[in-house]
Amino acid sequence: MERNFWQNLAHPIVGLSPMDGITDFPFREVCKKYGNPDVMYTEFTSVEGVCHGASKLLDDFLYSEMQRPIVAQVFGKTPTAFRQTAVVVAELGFDGIDINMGCPAKNVAHSGAGASLIKTPKLAQEIIAATKAGVNDWLNGMTTVDCVDISPEIVSVVKARHELLPAAFQQRRTLPVSVKTRIGYDTIVTSDWINTLLEMEPALIAIHGRLLIQHHSGIVNWEEISKAAQLIHKTTTLVLGNGDIASAVEAEEKMNSYGVDGVLIGRAAMGNPFVFRKEGKQNQQADNLPGKSIYEIALEHAQLYEETFSKQPRYNFLPMRKHLGWYIHDIPDAAEIRQAVYRLDSSAEFVELAKKYQLL
Repeated sequence: MERNFWQNLAHPIVGLSPMDGITDFPFREVCKKYGNPDVMYTEFTSVEGVCHGASKLLDDFLYSEMQRPIVAQVFGKTPTAFRQTAVVVAELGFDGIDINMGCPAKNVAHSGAGASLIKTPKLAQEIIAATKAGVNDWLNGMTTVDCVDISPEIVSVVKARHELLPAAFQQRRTLPVSVKTRIGYDTIVTSDWINTLLEMEPALIAIHGRLLIQHHSGIVNWEEISKAAQLIHKTTTLVLGNGDIASAVEAEEKMNSYGVDGVLIGRAAMGNPFVFRKEGKQNQQADNLPGKSIYEIALEHAQLYEETFSKQPRYNFLPMRKHLGWYIHDIPDAAEIRQAVYRLDSSAEFVELAKKYQLL
């Protein structure tokens, strides 16, 4: 059997965790260029939205060849929508597809998607099966145009992007299906839940060591992650731990202590693309580009954001402000500078502000 890309990654695997409203194309591009995580996920995207013609969601599926291996993360509760979206993802040339079964956001969990799937294990299994069936549909010659619920506009965009892919990625390749989840909804159910997922033979399970009701607060339960890893390692599925990892060095420590194949880093990467470096380098200077400071990287990030999105209807700079704010830390007047950052409307204004405080 052909090995999937997950199996070819060196251990420990240190990846960028998907974060809604954060891990968009420009953020991933900067992380890859300066931190080089082993794998990255897109923001999660609604399969129902894709199947209801929300073409704006295709922004979530933007990536560059530099970002490989790149995994498209999707969420929802409708198996047929997962099946069709898997065809979309395959035609777009992604390296894998991941099903979000861990998001605690109210609008997601209350709809029965995300971490709510922990409470509906049969539906969770149906979704994994449907996603795998969609990958097989692609391998058997199906394209997005054959998906009955995919709009002509989305078909057109997907086709155009497919034609721009390198020849090797225009070929029909199998996509490993993975799952990102938690140790439970309101009570810990690690063993039963992980065994439920393993029955469907996902390529990888990434597990966040908190309950849904904890969101991102409280202590991460690495003992439960370890329990999950022991179950998972009885199979060919791989396992990643997730939750409050601060560095690649800590990632290796967690792998050695808790038996995971690697980890996903999320919030520690905000404003710090160096966090993925396995040599432990996490500072304000980019070694591979002498003289390039973190503030020059912040400017590069802002300019890439404008280049990517500024021509779209209803464009605004507001989502970029929080990213710029994360770059501003551990310096005099940091709080004052961040307050000014949150009023910016362009990268040019950031240049003026940075020069005022002698950051550029």
